[in-house]
Amino acid sequence: MLGSCSTCHDGLAASGQPANHIPTSAECDSCHATNAWTPARFDHTGIATNCASCHDGTRATGRSPTHINTSTTCESCHVIAAWQPASRVDHAQVLGNCVSCHDGSVATGKGATHIVSDNACESCHSTVQWQPANFSHTGLTETCSACHDGTRATGKSTTHIISSTSCGACHATFSWRPVTQVDHTQVSGSCASCHNGTTATGKNAGHIASSTACAACHATTTWKPVTRVDHAQVTGACFSCHDGTLATGKPSAHIPSDNSCDNCHSPLAWQPARFDHTGITVNCASCHDGAKATGKPTAHIASSNTCESCHAVAAWKPATRVDHTQVTGTCAGCHDGTKATGKGVNHIPTSGECGTCHATIAWQPATFSHTGITSGCASCHDGIKAPGKNAAHLFTSSTCEACHSVTTWKPATRVDHVQVQGSCSSCHNNIKATGKPATHVVTTSECSMCHGTQAWKPATGFTHDGITATCFSCHNGVNATGKNTGHLSTSNTCESCHTPTGWKPAAKVDHTQVIGTCFSCHNGTLATGKNSGHIASDNACDSCHKSTAWKPTNRVDHAHVTGSCSSCHDGVKAAGKPTTHLPTTAECSSCHSTLAWTPAKVDHTNITNCKGCHNGTSATGPSTGHMSFPVNNFDCNQCHTTTAWSPNTFKHRVGGGYPGDHRVTLTCKSCHTTSTDAATWRTPAYKPDCAGCHSSKFKADPHTKYGNAKYTVSELRNCSGACHTYTDSTLTKILKSRAGPEHRITDTELH
Repeated sequence: MLGSCSTCHDGLAASGQPANHIPTSAECDSCHATNAWTPARFDHTGIATNCASCHDGTRATGRSPTHINTSTTCESCHVIAAWQPASRVDHAQVLGNCVSCHDGSVATGKGATHIVSDNACESCHSTVQWQPANFSHTGLTETCSACHDGTRATGKSTTHIISSTSCGACHATFSWRPVTQVDHTQVSGSCASCHNGTTATGKNAGHIASSTACAACHATTTWKPVTRVDHAQVTGACFSCHDGTLATGKPSAHIPSDNSCDNCHSPLAWQPARFDHTGITVNCASCHDGAKATGKPTAHIASSNTCESCHAVAAWKPATRVDHTQVTGTCAGCHDGTKATGKGVNHIPTSGECGTCHATIAWQPATFSHTGITSGCASCHDGIKAPGKNAAHLFTSSTCEACHSVTTWKPATRVDHVQVQGSCSSCHNNIKATGKPATHVVTTSECSMCHGTQAWKPATGFTHDGITATCFSCHNGVNATGKNTGHLSTSNTCESCHTPTGWKPAAKVDHTQVIGTCFSCHNGTLATGKNSGHIASDNACDSCHKSTAWKPTNRVDHAHVTGSCSSCHDGVKAAGKPTTHLPTTAECSSCHSTLAWTPAKVDHTNITNCKGCHNGTSATGPSTGHMSFPVNNFDCNQCHTTTAWSPNTFKHRVGGGYPGDHRVTLTCKSCHTTSTDAATWRTPAYKPDCAGCHSSKFKADPHTKYGNAKYTVSELRNCSGACHTYTDSTLTKILKSRAGPEHRITDTELH
């Protein structure tokens, strides 16, 4: 066969496709064999109709009874290779609702943590994927808080009012704010936790002073009218409300009182009231007038109407006291021995009223009035009936009235000295009576020695008898004649030189009392002064003399000598220089002190020849072994100072054969081996160069002149090192140079 199946099997030449054959453009051999039409091997290639045109449950397998409710467009989800697994689920072909598949069996259903809701998945989810979801509260079957717990979804904020978890009681599902209402049945906090003026409306400025327990008076539906007034929550005073404006106040007939209502009334009702006098602002009689309340009985003593002056508010009797300022009758009207205490049997006979002597506070002490008394004072004032003279009283007669008045003992009206029987000083001691003032002459004599009884001044006469103080206590130029302007400069002890009978002549001159200098008297005018032979000195006599006699002198105080040392120490007036003294024209004070000749301090100023004294005889000379100076003939001051022998201050002068100070420590004998100023050179031929001592340490090898030729010690005697190395013996061309000097006296060793 060279043609296709259909070239024969076209229904004319041979059997073709029957009327019920699946519509296809494919050749017969795509499904059939050449030996028989059936069984056929089905190949979907070339099928021109949709799946359902065959897969209708009759021609070919159709949808099973458990197939989801969809359209008949099989190819939207299945492939031609096999029914299962489906290549995808095209939700556009699904005719049932979501849960008809997504029930946890046919397809994935709601997870265990899915919020409780109905089965309308499409309310929140799309057919593309589960998430993200477009949330809708429609269909939710659980309470808001089942999700809105702060974990699954936003919960109550930290500032949320204290309430139950029934969000829907106040909030809508489309937004938290604004709330649709406030359901107070769900609020679990106190009213004030919200109604604080910030979270919600609080108490206004005109609210009565109260606690924050709003519910005690208000309902949750509205503030006004209040359901009641719970006085237990009121914190202000009663009157802050009960002022006749906010609430009922005191009626016009109320007892005058302050505004402390709670003194008498309870918060339950005004009446009955418990009367409390606290806060009453009027006096007792305004009520206790015998009409409004009990008043004074007929037997009451004559008094004013100020009940409170004597009675307490607790009870009429007993009276707390008797306020005599309120009594209107006389003292005797009560104090008759019957109504109240009267005069005792030992009372002084008198016809005067009690008030003449006694106060209303107590009988005693009494303010006694002598009115009507005809006997002398002592008839009562005998120390028994009435106070008499006390133990400290002046020694006098008993005629009190001679000095005292009837008003009071003190002060006495006068002192009648006729009645005084003691001495003057027994009273005039500055305690009982005026005594001697601080400026009085110090004396042990009685006042009457100088004074009369009429007055202190003028004094009747003066005597020095009994004077115990010094003369100057009176003779100070104020109380009595003192020292005149020409008096010696002395202390104020007059009696050291004068007698009490007369100033002149003085009995003696006590030099211990003289406070001026000696010269203030011993000036050759007032008293003997210095004679013509006196040494040159200042006028401080007491520096050398004593007050008992001019000679012999105590000492010679050189501080007061004004002449030179030699003006006295000339070998005649005073000891001069001994024959062994150093020849000098200097004054003694140049070397000696005024205390003693020795030890002396030698002043070397201007001395130029040390050896003139320091020769081992006149003064210390050079010690044994001391270096000599035959070359330079040095004096001591070449090495020593005038203050001390050591330390040695000698310094070599650079030049003149001295190479300079070496870095290493050298003693004098390192160079001056013969203890003279002539240095000892180890190699004298090379002095004064370095090689004069260090030629033995010269090493030719490092000191190349040219080729193998070396410099000699003589050529390098100053140890400066070989500066140049030449090319040949002509020494005209320098091969290399070296910076010098190579060796220095400051080095610790030769290099």
